[in-house]
Amino acid sequence: MASTSKGDLPASSDVQENPTNELEPGACPESVINPTDSFEEFASEMSTSLLERKSSLTPHSSTISEIQSEIGQNDKEPIKTVKSSDDLQTDDSVSASASTSNICEQNGDEDDDDDVLDYLQSPELVNKEKHVFILSSAGKPIYSRYGSEDKLAGMCGVIQALVSVVEDQNQDILRSITTNDCKAVFLVKGPLILVAVSKSNENETQLVLQLNYAFNQIVSVLTLTQLNRIFEQRRNYDLRRLLSGAERLIDHLLIFMEKDPAFLLGAVRCLPLPVSARENITNAIISACSKIRDLVFAILIAGNQLITLVRMKKYTLHPSDIHLLFNLVRSSESFKTAESWTPICLPKFDSTGFLHGHVSYLADDCQACLLLLTVQRDAFFPLSQAKHTITEKLRRSNCLTSINDALNRNEDLPTSNPLKYIGIPEIRHFMYKCRFTAQLFTSDPLSLERLQDYRIRHKEGGDISTKKPEKMSDIDYVKKYRKFCNQIHAKLIFRSNAEDTILVWVTNGFELYVTFDPLMEKDHAIKAVDRLLRWIKKEEQRIFIMNAPTF
Repeated sequence: MASTSKGDLPASSDVQENPTNELEPGACPESVINPTDSFEEFASEMSTSLLERKSSLTPHSSTISEIQSEIGQNDKEPIKTVKSSDDLQTDDSVSASASTSNICEQNGDEDDDDDVLDYLQSPELVNKEKHVFILSSAGKPIYSRYGSEDKLAGMCGVIQALVSVVEDQNQDILRSITTNDCKAVFLVKGPLILVAVSKSNENETQLVLQLNYAFNQIVSVLTLTQLNRIFEQRRNYDLRRLLSGAERLIDHLLIFMEKDPAFLLGAVRCLPLPVSARENITNAIISACSKIRDLVFAILIAGNQLITLVRMKKYTLHPSDIHLLFNLVRSSESFKTAESWTPICLPKFDSTGFLHGHVSYLADDCQACLLLLTVQRDAFFPLSQAKHTITEKLRRSNCLTSINDALNRNEDLPTSNPLKYIGIPEIRHFMYKCRFTAQLFTSDPLSLERLQDYRIRHKEGGDISTKKPEKMSDIDYVKKYRKFCNQIHAKLIFRSNAEDTILVWVTNGFELYVTFDPLMEKDHAIKAVDRLLRWIKKEEQRIFIMNAPTF
C-alpha cells in the first residue's frame, strides 16, 4: 500500500534523534557486553579476500594467558588446548594430499554411487527447507543438519572441488550459487568449509551469520588453535571423532537462530527485573566471589535471558559468546541435576584456549543457571562453595521469587506485558536494541521453550485487549519471523501491506522495529513510536543492565 524511506518523512516529525534530550533508552557509560553490529561484521567478512580471511583466522595473543600473567600463574602448568600428533593417528589413515577423486573412490562401486544419488533425492533431504553442511578442506564430512554424513561423503567431495576450483583459478572465495528455487551460501573458515542450502527467503548475509555461529560452536568445543593444529598435522583427519556429542549443540543452535532475533541483531535479551532485585543478585555474587582471584566471569541466566554479569576488570563479553553460553545451557539437561565442571572456549573472548566453567542451576525451585568461568583448571570446589553461598543469600533476600515472577510473567511487573502498560493498541509487536550496550527488549520476552504456547496472532477488528488469540504453527511463525527480519538494518522504513505496517528506524544509538495494524497512518505511527521510546526510557532500569559490575 505504501512504502517510504527516510527522505520521505516529514521534517517536523515528533520523533527526534534523541526524544528525551538524554541518553537513548538503555544507554549507560559502561557496558558489560561488547557493542557490535552483526550485520556489518559479517558483511565485511563476506567481502574480504581469500588472503585476508585466512589471516583473520590465525589466533593472535591469548587473553587467557594475559589474565594468568596478571594474577601470577606464570609458574603453573599452561592450559592444554592441543592434542598430540599421536592422538590424531587413525587406523584407516589416508594420504594428506587426497583429492576429490580419492574421496569418491571411498564410496565404492557404481552401485554404491547409485545408492548415494537415490539418497540425495530421498524425502529425508529433499523436503527440508534448509540444509547446513560442514566439511573439512579435504572434503571429509563433519556435520549435516539432516541425514547421514557418511552417505553425503560424495556430495562433500563435490563441494570441496567447487571451492578449490574457485580458489585455484581466481584466488577468490566461492560465496554463493543461486538457482530458481534455492540458494547455496559458502563460508570458508580456516580448515573448514560450511555451506547453507536454503529455499527460504533469507538473504545471503543472514545465512552467513548462521554459518559463522555454527563455526564458532565448533571452536567453543575445540579452540581455534587445536582445530588448526589438527589439520596441519593430518589434512584428512575425521573431526567427528573429537566432536562426538557436540552435534547436539549445533542442532540446537541452528533451531535457536531460526526463532530468536537476538542473533540477527547482535544483541542479548535481559530478564526484566525490579531494580532492587537485580542489585541484590549482583551484590550477592560480588560478595561471594570477590576473593576468588582467578574468576573471570560470573553469569546468571534464565530462559535465554541475562540476569546479571559480573566480570574481572578490563574484560567484557561479545554477544555471540553469550549466545553460545545460552545454547550450552538450554541444550544440556544434565546441568539441572548436578553441578558440572566443563571447559568452554569463547571464540570472541579468546579462541586460543579454554576457560573452565562451574555450571549449575541455583535451586530446584528456581530455573536460573549460574556460570562461574575461571582460568584455573582445579577450582571446582571453591566455586561450588561460592555458588551455594550465592543461592543462600538470594533465598534470604527473596530474589529467587523475583526471578520466578519475571520468568512466569507476573502481571504486577509492567514489563511482563509492555503493550498493555504502554497503552498503544495499534502496536502489535516491537523490538528495541540499545546499540551502546548491545541489549535487546521486545514485546514478547518469553523463553523459546514456552514460546509455542503464547505464539499468537490477532484477528482483524476490535480492541487489542479483546481480540481472540489464534495459535500459530512453528512453520508459520518462522516464515513470519523471516519476513520481519528482511526489513532489518535499513536506516528508516515505513511500509504497509494488506497484513500489517512495518516501521524500522536505525540511529547511531538504537534500533527499533515495530509492527502496526495494516491501516496505520504514518503520522500516527511516528507519534506511537515517540510514546514507546519514552516508556522504554522510563522502564530502562528494569529492562536493561545499566551498569558494569566487577569483582
